Amino acid sequence: MKQRILTAIIALAILGVLLFFSPPFLVSAVIGLLLLAGAWEWSGFLARRNNTTRVVYVLMIGVLIVAMTTVPAPHKEIILMFSLAWWAIALFWTFFFPTPIAEPVRWLVGVLVLVPLHAALMLLYAAGPTVLLFALLVVWVADSGAYAAGKTLGRVKLAPQISPGKTWEGVIGGLLAVMLLIGLRSFKVETNFAVLVPFCLGAAALSVVGDLTVSMFKRTAGLKDSGTLFPGHGGVLDRIDSVAAAAPLFALGLKWAGVQ
Repeated sequence: MKQRILTAIIALAILGVLLFFSPPFLVSAVIGLLLLAGAWEWSGFLARRNNTTRVVYVLMIGVLIVAMTTVPAPHKEIILMFSLAWWAIALFWTFFFPTPIAEPVRWLVGVLVLVPLHAALMLLYAAGPTVLLFALLVVWVADSGAYAAGKTLGRVKLAPQISPGKTWEGVIGGLLAVMLLIGLRSFKVETNFAVLVPFCLGAAALSVVGDLTVSMFKRTAGLKDSGTLFPGHGGVLDRIDSVAAAAPLFALGLKWAGVQ
């Protein structure tokens, strides 16, 4: 636990410097590099895991991310809509796991998880570093609340075939933690609760789908963690799986509901 907390503190400090004191091109580049590390980890889920295949996969993701940076913002929003459609499919997929996952599907899903995430995060950053930080906080608070509630109160399993440690009590605890975050936010920022509460709760719930989806691929590949980059936390994918599902909804919410 100490290692987990120390890693989180260091990561938050680096994130703060990056978001508030760095130029946009550097923010985009660092996020891109982080996602390439995630692509390397995802390549470990492929049936063929030789180094050549893994390098090719990372290069493919890199090219797609660079291409995404050239897409105008309105077109990125269309891509994010397709991304949300994918996450809806992923939700139903979790109901039927374990299922065999063909090699082409493993390649495709990694693209659907990683590439739209870069676009979503940069749209949130363009709206303001505090907007991006709030979106990340919603996901992280939901995850931490779920972990705490699941450890102390967890009884009813959420998806035992995918992630035996997750419980419905944990999900509820995560959602309550998000509501607390919104309440704390209202002390400093004028808050439209009628819009923000259901929106953030929806994003928090969707973040669980992201977590379960990546867990499906880890379980299929026989892995507990996607990597070891973050001591006490696992790999990049272990840290961004929830964000990958929630960030597109947040980015689109800026336009749909004026959530800022």
